[in-house]
Amino acid sequence: MPDEPKKRFLYIFLDEAGNLDFSRNGTKYFVLGGITKERPFHAYKELTELKYDLVERGVGLEYLHAAEDNQETRNQVFDIIEKHLADVAVDSIIVEKQRVDKALHSDEHFYPKVLGTLLREILQQYPLSEFTEVLVFTDSLPVQRKRGAVEKGVKRTLAAMLPVSVRYRVLHHASKSNLDLQIADYCTWAIYRKWNIQDARSFQRIKTAVRREWDVLQTSSEFPG
Repeated sequence: MPDEPKKRFLYIFLDEAGNLDFSRNGTKYFVLGGITKERPFHAYKELTELKYDLVERGVGLEYLHAAEDNQETRNQVFDIIEKHLADVAVDSIIVEKQRVDKALHSDEHFYPKVLGTLLREILQQYPLSEFTEVLVFTDSLPVQRKRGAVEKGVKRTLAAMLPVSVRYRVLHHASKSNLDLQIADYCTWAIYRKWNIQDARSFQRIKTAVRREWDVLQTSSEFPG
């Protein structure tokens, strides 16, 4: 009997930067980023070792968070991420919030639109029929309305794009427990810094894996599709 084909799983880890305050007091940009990969996840061991190295130096870091970690820690994390980018793709969409139609300002309208737009871009890059399952991870969301909006955007896009033979799941894990969500946080933060304050130092560390930075409203007043 011929061997069964090896099962393939496509992992997508999503993170966001910027806030959803659409007033002039809010951030200029909202960035949604996704890292896409297949196992094995090579950076895990080194990131875990780094956390214990930091503990032994007196830094009791519970989890990695780019905006909160000090620069020395960020440098070491980016050293590891940069070393393991060969099989990783980083995609992002950048939303200039002052140009978003007011009808999309609520979570229940904004999130399905932005998530669906990014996921379509990601999934178009892969031979989807070759995968057994697509797994989408987000940080656990304490606000039920936002969680429902996220699930709506993800599931609607996956159901529309995936062949009937390909399963999918949406998993909301606390980023504290998931190193790949922490890597997604670092990559999205680097892209956000580049756009929001024109600081591209961290972006330079990941740019070889960045497949797209899409200024989604550059030529349109609303999201496509």
